[in-house]
Amino acid sequence: MTNADPPTRLREILSQTVFIRGANVPFGELTAADARARADELRAATGWGPTARVAPVALAWAELARTLEQTAVPAVGDLDEELLVKLAPRLWIVPPGGSIL
Repeated sequence: MTNADPPTRLREILSQTVFIRGANVPFGELTAADARARADELRAATGWGPTARVAPVALAWAELARTLEQTAVPAVGDLDEELLVKLAPRLWIVPPGGSIL
């Protein structure tokens, strides 16, 4: 994905699904409330040892929720492309480094 042109990369990011509200929802359709719920869910799962690694992901989801609230856009897909490409790996929408392998 790191070699994809920006429009292709953005489409890939926005089309990734997130399990929320009992269904797989495309990332681009998530709202501020969805992002806040994901941040809260991940924060609750954060503990010590291996689960401490969840904390930065929870913080990234909280940042996304704040951004959506401050910009008053209806969904993630309405945010700035550069911001989305930067945030996606921190949210684990796409794996950091571009690949799980």
